[in-house]
Amino acid sequence: MNDPQSAQPAPDEPHDLVGIGIGPFNLSLAALADPLSGLDAVFYDQRPAFHWHPGLLIDGARVQVPFLADLVTLVDPGSPWSFLNHLRARQRLFPFYFAERFHIPRTEYDAYCRWVAERLPALRFGHRVDAVRWNARDGLFEIDHTRIGADGGATARARARTRNVVLGIGTEPHVPEALAPLVGAPGAPVVHSSDYLAHRDALLAAGHITVIGTGQSGAEIFLDLLRHRPVGRERLHWLGRTGAFAPMEYSRLGLEHFTPDHTRYFHALPEEVRDGLVASQWQLHRGIDADTAAAIHDELYRRTLGGGWPDTVLTPGVRVRTAGRLAASQVELHLEHVPQSTRTRLTTDAVVLATGHRERPLDRLLAALEPQPRRDGRGRPRVDECFRLDLGPSVTGRIYVQNAETHTHGVGAPDLGLGAWRSASILNDLTGTEPYPLPGRTAFTTFGLAEERLRVPSARRYRTLVPLADGT
Repeated sequence: MNDPQSAQPAPDEPHDLVGIGIGPFNLSLAALADPLSGLDAVFYDQRPAFHWHPGLLIDGARVQVPFLADLVTLVDPGSPWSFLNHLRARQRLFPFYFAERFHIPRTEYDAYCRWVAERLPALRFGHRVDAVRWNARDGLFEIDHTRIGADGGATARARARTRNVVLGIGTEPHVPEALAPLVGAPGAPVVHSSDYLAHRDALLAAGHITVIGTGQSGAEIFLDLLRHRPVGRERLHWLGRTGAFAPMEYSRLGLEHFTPDHTRYFHALPEEVRDGLVASQWQLHRGIDADTAAAIHDELYRRTLGGGWPDTVLTPGVRVRTAGRLAASQVELHLEHVPQSTRTRLTTDAVVLATGHRERPLDRLLAALEPQPRRDGRGRPRVDECFRLDLGPSVTGRIYVQNAETHTHGVGAPDLGLGAWRSASILNDLTGTEPYPLPGRTAFTTFGLAEERLRVPSARRYRTLVPLADGT
């Protein structure tokens, strides 16, 4: 295993690239950058080691994309950092071959990423980045960072200089405002799904449990709780704002929304059109996997075989208006059923908030940066087609973003299947060469009317496309 400290350049020598955050996307970038000779890259993360959503590594839960959507394979199948090479190194390739698994368990994906993270020399865990600033005189970015000790305290502060930066600081748990004061407070447990496994024993010991959120995480947690509650005494509520326990769109043509073709099409649309599309495409990535939904129904049905119904309530279309604690042992939820315009109260002994994650804001990290990134009409950073923040002409260095560009690049931004392609795109742009040749076409769907992509069998073709004066 490589010693990351021995790979550091001289303190006064600027890096070509500094990565901030080491989640799957910057880990992908580090893996693809590793074989590029002459490219000096280093990546910082304040955590002591890599872990991927440890609170959601529920037994039996699977990654929602095929194993080919690993860190590198979709742009470099021969990379030593592929999932298949990880299996080979662990002498598990033949068992995997006979298992015939296209979608692997989350625990296996986490183990694969940790295998890569433990071997890449450019990674610096235990380093918290405090600020990013632009030094116009030297034409370099300055990265202030703090070394974090085993006890979580600061041990040393330093500054790195770099020509370019890539931000991969990931997402953070989203907690609805009505429930935020209850999370982590003493009394009946109210936890976000990202911390589910750490509180699972306490949750299972509760008399009545409410799961809020009708996406994949809510479904997996509800199923796990259901499987571990006695038949006839389940005492589970599952609530969510969506109008149904809706399946995730997983048709083959539907999945083409997670291709580079759709990303390029989306980026070229006007801002207001992009915002409308993101809101309307929620079922592409926020629904429930069909196998998980089937497993829930099977488990509920099994509990009816002896007669009677399981003690469960599954209700979509519900929002939590307010919430508060009753003494120290219970939580009272004030609920509204939106389609019915009715309200009620629910008393419960524990709450799991499967309310998703949101992109972590860049503002704190970039507070010292002058000039600040240019913003769109809603105050969000502008991100160009090559995943670069718009810093204006006075900054000659580049700041790239990973999974902070849903508003400019669409629903594929957080998808693991586009991670390797985005990393390769960044490296191609950064180096000004093409270390990773990328395909010109990736979907059967033609997104939008583009004359050069229309191929019809007759002699009649579309002529040059012009916007209609009346907008139709």
